[in-house]
Amino acid sequence: MKFNQLPLHERILKAIHDTGYSTPTPIQLKAIPKVNKGADVIGIAQTGTGKTAAFTLPLLSKLVDKTEAKEARHTRVLIIAPTRELVQQIHENIRSYAKYTNLRTAVIIGGVSDKGQIVKLNSGVDILIATPGRLLDLVEKGHGNFHQIEALVLDEADRMLDMGFIPDIRTIVKKLPKSKQTLLFSATLNSQIESITKEFLNSPTLIEVERRASPAHTIEQIIYEIQEHQKTELLEHLLNSSHEFYAVMVFARTKLGAEELSTALKMEGFTAEAIHGDRSQGQRKRALDDFKKGKVRVLVATDVAARGIDVDNVTHVINYDFPEQSEDYIHRIGRTGRAGSKGVAITFVSQRNQHALKKVEKLIQKTLPKKTLPDFEYDPSTPEPTRRNTPVAAKKSGRTGDYQNKFANRKNNAGAKRPSSNKPKSKTKKTKRRR
Repeated sequence: MKFNQLPLHERILKAIHDTGYSTPTPIQLKAIPKVNKGADVIGIAQTGTGKTAAFTLPLLSKLVDKTEAKEARHTRVLIIAPTRELVQQIHENIRSYAKYTNLRTAVIIGGVSDKGQIVKLNSGVDILIATPGRLLDLVEKGHGNFHQIEALVLDEADRMLDMGFIPDIRTIVKKLPKSKQTLLFSATLNSQIESITKEFLNSPTLIEVERRASPAHTIEQIIYEIQEHQKTELLEHLLNSSHEFYAVMVFARTKLGAEELSTALKMEGFTAEAIHGDRSQGQRKRALDDFKKGKVRVLVATDVAARGIDVDNVTHVINYDFPEQSEDYIHRIGRTGRAGSKGVAITFVSQRNQHALKKVEKLIQKTLPKKTLPDFEYDPSTPEPTRRNTPVAAKKSGRTGDYQNKFANRKNNAGAKRPSSNKPKSKTKKTKRRR
């Protein structure tokens, strides 16, 4: 079936044609007719299978005929997503699909000034895409009018649950009409999310195009068993080993770890940037744009910051730090192998990660293959360090391995005392310190 056989407005179909897409993905094929009819929908599909278009295309089609260019606007569709990057991605998609319409959109996110957002919120737009924290902050200050909301979309609901946004969403939903259409989309569906659907949705239709936890079949998954202190060395070795590693996303557990790893890679000559919660929206956007354009080869990210990043042709995802939640493994590796293309997901596994690895394998119902590199010198006898061995921590420590040897001479030279002079010290008058 083609897009032009689905119940979509001709202006939306024209925009779809401009993008080069002609055949809908399975989640789009099943969800678009249901959303178009006004049903509450739960959509479960793998990352990178077109979930955003599955709800935006039919919602846009429903709004087009009702909108006149000069009429006063009020918010009719509210889309809530967990991260700034995902909000921006949804906004870009909507602008692309709605370019032949008079529909107006606005973005509400943290990390930037709220003055322009308040103006748009109060003046009225057709579609509002927001992160829950900033939206609730502005709503509680008396901004916005949501009495005529026709549809609410909760995108990446599982991540919003993990990030603790559900109480904020509950507060926001109380301000919306009860008669609205509600759509919930996610890559995974667990028991907690199922309970939330009963709270927010009314007799929803469940659309599940894959198992609830299954990475795309186009992704080759590899495990490298490695000591903690050798992870950075192995990462550098992989980046140097093949020209095929030209667009690489590396996942670190913490914001500090992502920043330090990015800095260390730069010092070794790699083009790398970090994206995490402590960076401003401008810094995150520049890093992501440079990665998309190929100016940056390695993007080091935390789980929260990376959710919603939609970049074509990511060749490799590398789990430098093992994910804390098993479901995060699926979301991470879903950054590659998107839309039917092939990708490679590499995970570093230390002794402390063995139990977590078994939980991931149970979730995806697959034993992940373990490989070794014949030209890499493993150090299986070295005991695991007692604290995280980040590149910067390595520079400060006296231990050997990883980046410590590489930075040892620089640190020693920088910290060496200058030779003492033969000149006698000048006598200075002692003064009492003021307390």
